[in-house]
Amino acid sequence: MAASSNSSLSGSSVSSDAEEYQPPIWKSYLYQLQQEAPRPKRIICPREVENRPKYYGREFHGIISREQADELLGGVEGAYILRESQRQPGCYTLALRFGNQTLNYRLFHDGKHFVGEKRFESIHDLVTDGLITLYIETKAAEYIAKMTTNPIYEHIGYATLLREKVSRRLSRSKNESKKASVTNEEHTPVEKISSLVRRAALTNNDNHFNYEKTHNFKVHTFRGPHWCEYCANFMWGLIAQGVRCSDCGLNVHKQCSKHVPNDCQPDLKRIKKVYCCDLTTLVKAHNTQRPMVVDICIREIEARGLKSEGLYRVSGFTEHIEDVKMAFDRDGEKADISANIYPDINIITGALKLYFRDLPIPVITYDTYSKFIEAAKISNADERLEAVHEVLMLLPPAHYETLRYLMIHLKKVTMNEKDNLMNAENLGIVFGPTLMRPPEDSTLTSLHDMRYQKLIVQILIENEDVLF
Repeated sequence: MAASSNSSLSGSSVSSDAEEYQPPIWKSYLYQLQQEAPRPKRIICPREVENRPKYYGREFHGIISREQADELLGGVEGAYILRESQRQPGCYTLALRFGNQTLNYRLFHDGKHFVGEKRFESIHDLVTDGLITLYIETKAAEYIAKMTTNPIYEHIGYATLLREKVSRRLSRSKNESKKASVTNEEHTPVEKISSLVRRAALTNNDNHFNYEKTHNFKVHTFRGPHWCEYCANFMWGLIAQGVRCSDCGLNVHKQCSKHVPNDCQPDLKRIKKVYCCDLTTLVKAHNTQRPMVVDICIREIEARGLKSEGLYRVSGFTEHIEDVKMAFDRDGEKADISANIYPDINIITGALKLYFRDLPIPVITYDTYSKFIEAAKISNADERLEAVHEVLMLLPPAHYETLRYLMIHLKKVTMNEKDNLMNAENLGIVFGPTLMRPPEDSTLTSLHDMRYQKLIVQILIENEDVLF
């Protein structure tokens, strides 16, 4: 990705043909500053220092004062030494010359070197990154403070003419390989279609279920020059220059991540499994209303298991249930859970229950848990139903839709109670702890709330036509 002059994004640079797609114009000012930053200059100690820590080199000068360190650095920008504190033996300091003064930092080592959040393999890398950061933040403090005010993220004009073509290809690719890859008509990869373009394309895809989803940002070290996909500015430093969304791949500054809208469009190639995956992430990655494992299992259960005695109460063999889990994780919606492979319907019900139990955030979310429990405690039936309905409206859309679909299914199960011996109360006992868990991992709380969990699910089943 080449740097270019500091200018705003222009729709005129956008080609109407994806094959002629050109990357957007990135702002190069901060990149130029990084190139200008002082380089590290290690001041070597001429003598062998006793008790020198094995993870420090000849830049270690032993126990010396701040004044001695300042003299050794000789006023040379970027010069540095390491010393042991006179006042606190065993504590180490990085003395670094920058901006015509000597800066002293308490230095730590836990396998890697650090003075703050970032951890480095070598002192040289730590000093290099520190000089870059000091230089850029000194020269461009006002610029950095304002760089999120006119983001390209909110003016993605360069993507507009690409959207229809990219959307069509995403749809075709989904049908063929279930992966959102973008290729041209001759199957040559389009050069650098960024996650920003992909987000724009998916947002405008009528077939995409537009549940709101926050980005799953994690600190990331970028190899080679990288630019922020929110503000278009360079991400400076040697390591941990910014954050990357592990679900969609969006790359932004840490400070810019606070301004990015909740519009994450997960990329299938980043979602490695079905079980234990966040519910909203999974449905957006697969472009479905509900997790496909829920649809497939319920379809199979309703086709051949509604009259099975003890449905959902009777357990299938654990190893077979694990087999189903692995099949979904490996094959996705192509997983074969038919009677030919798993004749015991209890294996399928067990796999469905396991899916719900494995969710990192339960179907009835941690945020709404206490409100549901309080609603269950209301003695007046009409008021209780109204309270339950109000809390349902607080669920994230994908969670609400999944719960709605499950309750319609469980209502069908109760309609076959004569054969399967499962009424709404029995199903409440089974699904209460499966669908809702207290935010704090407390066995005592879970035991205390169990009857209310059961009651909530029972109410949802009996009143699904009113509540949803």
